[in-house]
Amino acid sequence: MIAVLAVAVGGAVGAALRHLTDRAVSARQERPFPLGTVLVNVLGSFVLGVVSGLGMVLGPEWTVALGTGLCGGFTTFSTAMVDAVRLARERRGAAALAVVLGTLLWALLAVAAGITLGTRWAA
Repeated sequence: MIAVLAVAVGGAVGAALRHLTDRAVSARQERPFPLGTVLVNVLGSFVLGVVSGLGMVLGPEWTVALGTGLCGGFTTFSTAMVDAVRLARERRGAAALAVVLGTLLWALLAVAAGITLGTRWAA
């Protein structure tokens, strides 16, 4: 039951941080592009990688609270895909492709870097 509560609290904090980050980034843009969404997904993937790399040191309770809760609440790949479809419907195909490929490629690199860093810290 404590794990469920930890995931819920982590998810709430992550979702609030996502909202604040997205708003801060979006407020600085002239043309609507979901840079905030891409950023939270890449940053969240990096943090999840670090948490995964530190898993043996953190223990299962912290790993689930930070990984499933915080990172799960912070990242939003579904919103990135909705944004990509919206951009495609607006005939902004290059932007839609940038959201999809940028999110996937940068997030993959970020999680790999996070795992590497977390594993080194755990050693």
